[in-house]
Amino acid sequence: MPAEPRVVAVLALDGVVGFDLAIPCQVFGTTRLPDGTYPYQVRVCGTAPSVTATAGGTAYYRISAPNGLDAAADAHTIVVPGVTTTRPTPEPVLALLRDAASGGARIVSICTGAFVLAEAGLLAGRRVTTHWAAATALARRHPDVQVDAASLYLGDGKVFTSAGVAAGLDLCLHLVRRDFGAAAAAGWPVPWSCHPPATATRPSSSPNRLPPRRTAP
Repeated sequence: MPAEPRVVAVLALDGVVGFDLAIPCQVFGTTRLPDGTYPYQVRVCGTAPSVTATAGGTAYYRISAPNGLDAAADAHTIVVPGVTTTRPTPEPVLALLRDAASGGARIVSICTGAFVLAEAGLLAGRRVTTHWAAATALARRHPDVQVDAASLYLGDGKVFTSAGVAAGLDLCLHLVRRDFGAAAAAGWPVPWSCHPPATATRPSSSPNRLPPRRTAP
């Protein structure tokens, strides 16, 4: 008899980065095992029916959050996408994360979602990462957190953090591999390439530098 799908709750907070929110929905929602079953059930959860989505700190559109926070109570994994770091996190969200972590759920952040995890007190004493441009602010705001801006993603127990949006894709694929093996991660229908799951450090000391220009493709 097939196992029940693992619930992945993706938090849609006001000021969420739209690309960050789409990544875990796409990866976990479309992962399929060799027997054809889908091992994850994705739920987008929020404190309101819809939230403002941002890019580069600018609000562009609204995203529907079809589930309330209560739908994340039984989640195996909770993902906090990047958010605008100048907005305070609602207390119900912080309480949810604390309760979920104490109950054994896996807690994941993409990009500046690490600020929410730190605000909930889940990163104290841990080595974590976030977007390189926000790393100094995270370390300044939460001096009890060990911020490693050179890593693409990091795991400490059941708490995982990633750098910018593309690193969030790497981390989600890494988690699929941990859960169901390399074949499940390799079979994910991604139309573009990303860093190998085993590569968890930045390939360059200048993360915002583009590759050298070439004459050939």
